[in-house]
Amino acid sequence: MFNRLWSLFADDLAIDLGTANTLVYVDGQGIVLREPSVVAVNTSTNEVQAVGEQARQMLGRSPDTINAIRPMRDGVIANFELTERMINHFIRKAHDNRRTLVRPRVVVAVPSGITPVEKQAVRDSVEAAGARKVFLIEEPMAAAIGVDLPVQEPVGNMIVDIGGGTTEVAIISLSGVVFSKSIRVAGDEMNEAIANYVKKKYNLLIGERTAEEVKTQIGSAYPMGEEMTAEVRGRDMVAGVPKTISISGTEVREAMAEIFAVIIEAVKTTLELTPPELAADIVGRGVVVTGGGSLIRGFDTLLKKESGLPVTIAVDPLSAVALGGGKALGDPELLEKIVF
Repeated sequence: MFNRLWSLFADDLAIDLGTANTLVYVDGQGIVLREPSVVAVNTSTNEVQAVGEQARQMLGRSPDTINAIRPMRDGVIANFELTERMINHFIRKAHDNRRTLVRPRVVVAVPSGITPVEKQAVRDSVEAAGARKVFLIEEPMAAAIGVDLPVQEPVGNMIVDIGGGTTEVAIISLSGVVFSKSIRVAGDEMNEAIANYVKKKYNLLIGERTAEEVKTQIGSAYPMGEEMTAEVRGRDMVAGVPKTISISGTEVREAMAEIFAVIIEAVKTTLELTPPELAADIVGRGVVVTGGGSLIRGFDTLLKKESGLPVTIAVDPLSAVALGGGKALGDPELLEKIVF
């Protein structure tokens, strides 16, 4: 009886509301949901047909009556209504679709460069989706907490979080962000760069999903010895028929080179503006990299070469922000200090 009554009370949540993927952390349970930030809508009735992985499968493959949309762009809300529906779906799914007597408190990680209007849009969407109270925290802070950096101590911690829509670079000390730089250049731009490269060099049109698969399979940020190749299928721009080409890892790296250059420049700018005492800490402690972009082969080698600092890729880089939000949720004193 007690368990049945207890289940009627909502568990508090931490949400990593990402451009590419959304992760939900339930207090006391850990990460319970990890799904693409995609919503499929019937264009005739405006009804939601699918959310998450099922909707992602429809990207570029759905009929005219169904539109698969990513309501988040560059780390912020591009479509308010669909974002609200998506969050509502994920919250219900995280709670096993059970009815609850108390609405949950929700911690949401947002880019450090978000504007007041964008910040309010996130808050409104999460409240409309059923949250009792919304706490916004900066993504780099959440990522740093998620990888167990000593953010509350008087030492410099440097975090680089490369997501789908934004790259966050921050120096953290004493539970605060001393300096941060948020750029809207990340995984999505890498996919776009690969698609444009293939279009220009091979006159072949490929979709976003195909470009992402190529990036994941053979992409690298630094020469890795033996280069791999991959077959890429798309539509020939001249003949208008399906066509298959072979592309090498060297070509993919060339396609993404400009994106990596922008990220490296953001890191250097952050280091230049870091107070001397904290900079000395970072020389010894190094840089921790999180987010999906950190999984691209050779990025740690490139960053180490360009910055001259030790570089560590987080053990679970894709979960760092959600885990950090969850840890903050369970520590009211820390949460009060880092609320954005």
